Amino acid sequence: MARRDLKNARIILTGASSGIGRELTIQLCRRGASVLATARRLERLQELEHVCHNLPGKIHILAGDLTCEKHRQAIVDETASRFHGLDCLVNNAGAGAIGRFDDATSDRLRKVMEIDFFAPVELTRLCLPLLERGIRPAILNIGSVLSHRAVPNKSEYCAAKFAMRGWAESLRVELARKKIEVLMLSPSTTRSEFLESLVETNADEKSQSLGSMSSERVAQLAISTLVRSKREMIISLGGKALVWAGRLFPRITDRVLGRFA
Repeated sequence: MARRDLKNARIILTGASSGIGRELTIQLCRRGASVLATARRLERLQELEHVCHNLPGKIHILAGDLTCEKHRQAIVDETASRFHGLDCLVNNAGAGAIGRFDDATSDRLRKVMEIDFFAPVELTRLCLPLLERGIRPAILNIGSVLSHRAVPNKSEYCAAKFAMRGWAESLRVELARKKIEVLMLSPSTTRSEFLESLVETNADEKSQSLGSMSSERVAQLAISTLVRSKREMIISLGGKALVWAGRLFPRITDRVLGRFA
């Protein structure tokens, strides 16, 4: 399959104010794409707009809460007005939580599911008519290695990412006739502000992981996934090792992970 050309591609990118989303916005603009970047923090989006100002592509910003139905509709309305169609939707915005399930409230689960699953799914629903008018349209979901193998103390986050992956697999088949591709990148731990804004998590809780990767590198691999139309890409050796250990030796993997519970 021929590589996707991102020059002049019309793209919506959520969670653009920091981490993977910020780096991905910059790299897309370097490639000449037109990006509608959205996130909650207006000042961060304005700073990103300044960074991208002299790049070949174009950036448009729209601040708001993705879990708000009115903001999701505003994203779609702005896209229709500016772009008249959509070539790629990047579902990147997300939040995590750390801690035992039996110590948590139901609110923590609902907040994580709302941000990581329901909000991107409903935004995608609204974007489908625009994607149908796109050029080689695609939906790129930034998932997690934890959508393949769950770990202790992150049950809500794992549940949301498993849900995202299951939904995406079904959607991929449903949209095949319309030639809208559904792609997924599954990073492991990424060095970003993600761990600084956890939902209902005690300050002394720590994330256990096998290594980490920079936001810039994850963004590069996200671009590669999009350009090459990779159905799914699991990144980092530690992430791949965890997934394969869980598939080949599930009981042993459970015992090992149990030490971190």
